[in-house]
Amino acid sequence: QVQLVESGGGLVQSGGSLRLSCAASRSRFTINSMGWYRQAPGKQRDLVALIFQNGLTNYADSVKGRFTISRDYAKNTVFLQMNSLKPEDTAVYYCYVREGLTDTYWGDGTLVTVSS
Repeated sequence: QVQLVESGGGLVQSGGSLRLSCAASRSRFTINSMGWYRQAPGKQRDLVALIFQNGLTNYADSVKGRFTISRDYAKNTVFLQMNSLKPEDTAVYYCYVREGLTDTYWGDGTLVTVSS
């Protein structure tokens, strides 16, 4: 089954930048979409950004213009460039993969903390 390895989380000041990455391995079928969700304590897990096989992207309204998602299709790796970070962006960020027709996978999460 698919294995996901996330990296790039950390502590940054308000207005700063971070770049997350997630590499998928052991995939047996086409990875149709990859992306990121985030969850803060006491909150539900919400979509941040997705990128599909055809290059189409979806972004949460709260991150449009600040975050950029990209994908290296040859390496099955997805990136999230996060600029102009705000304290409200603080959360655990989870890599998401949709493989084939039905299978979904989640990374273990990487913590992003944005200080005031």
